[in-house]
Amino acid sequence: MSDEKQNNRFQNPHYAPREVEAPDGSCFMVDPMKDYFSEKRPKVYEPLSLGLLEKFYNWARAESLWVLGFGTGCGSIEIPPLMTPRFDAFRFGVQSRPTPRQSNVFIISGYLSVKTLKRVVRSYEQMPNPRYVLALGSCTINGGMYYDSYNTINRLDHYIPVDVYIAGCMPRPEALLAGFNKLKELIKAGKAENANEYVKNFDWYKANQKKIIKDWNMPDYNW
Repeated sequence: MSDEKQNNRFQNPHYAPREVEAPDGSCFMVDPMKDYFSEKRPKVYEPLSLGLLEKFYNWARAESLWVLGFGTGCGSIEIPPLMTPRFDAFRFGVQSRPTPRQSNVFIISGYLSVKTLKRVVRSYEQMPNPRYVLALGSCTINGGMYYDSYNTINRLDHYIPVDVYIAGCMPRPEALLAGFNKLKELIKAGKAENANEYVKNFDWYKANQKKIIKDWNMPDYNW
């Protein structure tokens, strides 16, 4: 079955072309698959050739981490305490944001199921570059106690790249802060380039995603 037929097989009616009435009473056609999403293949954003300027940019990026939390299990309980006075993540330049478009750090905590993987991929692809991923907890990293479940994802890094792994069941907030500090080191050293690796190996990642997500009803590019 071709990719186009596979997509149409599970096509959400909401994505079908339809006529829409504007506030002024005029009507026009909308094709959500083309109008709401980009059809352009992602591109690599290479570091600047001027080393000193790139180092300054990396310092600024490391000191301004805007976090999108994706919690599916008990590991996500450890994220809210970071913003409390006891741990005060704000002093590290860490701030939580409500949408992917405003975030550059994606924390995935708890087990990932086949159903939630689609939401993870879509959220990750909507984040602006450069973007970073923290895998929080054993369930996210290797499936944890659900490693042999029929609907649990065991290798997150086969579907989106991971910059820092924070092991534990559950990791304490202190472990999360240590993970942020490690991420800062990678960014300042110019080694947090997994967003570009995702683009370079895009076909491999996309093939892995489609093997798991059987009801693929979204475009390949969610930019």
